[in-house]
Amino acid sequence: MKTEKEKMIAGERYWAHGEEMINCRTKVKPILHKLNVTEYYTDKFQDVINELCPNSAKDLHLEPPFYCDYGDLIYAEENVFINFGAVILDGGTVKIGANTLMAPGVHIYTARHPLDIADRREWEDSKHVVIGKDCWIGGRATILPGVTIGDRCVIGAASVVTKSIPADTLAVGNPARVVKKLNQ
Repeated sequence: MKTEKEKMIAGERYWAHGEEMINCRTKVKPILHKLNVTEYYTDKFQDVINELCPNSAKDLHLEPPFYCDYGDLIYAEENVFINFGAVILDGGTVKIGANTLMAPGVHIYTARHPLDIADRREWEDSKHVVIGKDCWIGGRATILPGVTIGDRCVIGAASVVTKSIPADTLAVGNPARVVKKLNQ
């Protein structure tokens, strides 16, 4: 029998509001507090980032304030910079390729909720998000569950990415659409 967290990671229906999942999220809150409030100007700051996101490269930079649900489902490769005000709801895995930069206020969501009220009272699920290498995600962009953004993409500020974006493209708007090929 799978735990609720195992179901969540597998993309299956799970109950997010039971004791197990509340405990998982509660465990992260003191680490987020250290990151956002107490350790920013100390030599312990990078250690706090690495504690929060143990599956990411050791040079991940999170500019406070930063918010996430779990932290351990964020997989950032080398030289990733996430500017202040970012929110990553990491119920599913969030993979971020090397040398990717995110402007202030980027939101990444993996959680999905049923449209039917009776189902919504019972379960939710999550879909993984993948952001390629060498990407630039503009300020206040929102990336929705299940999206893959290819390598070397640029996502315009305030764009809402509802569908996967192919490599080497500029995507803008709400919903985001490809408007230009890049790196030709």
